[in-house]
Amino acid sequence: GNLDANAVVAAIKAGKGNAVLTTVSGNMLTATIENGKVKLTDEKGGVAFVTVTDLKGSNGIIHVIDTVVLPK
Repeated sequence: GNLDANAVVAAIKAGKGNAVLTTVSGNMLTATIENGKVKLTDEKGGVAFVTVTDLKGSNGIIHVIDTVVLPK
């Protein structure tokens, strides 16, 4: 999807603490909030935190993360 930061946080709250998001490649990321930051966990258990949100790109919204998340 094309989710801004507010939509991601709302999805986490609606999911009672987590939201499962589908990546462009069809893999899953689980989004949670830890210490006030959005935490993304990939299918292998790798973790990244969102550091910058809502940058407008020509192909959608970009969120910067602090490490690489990997597909299965």
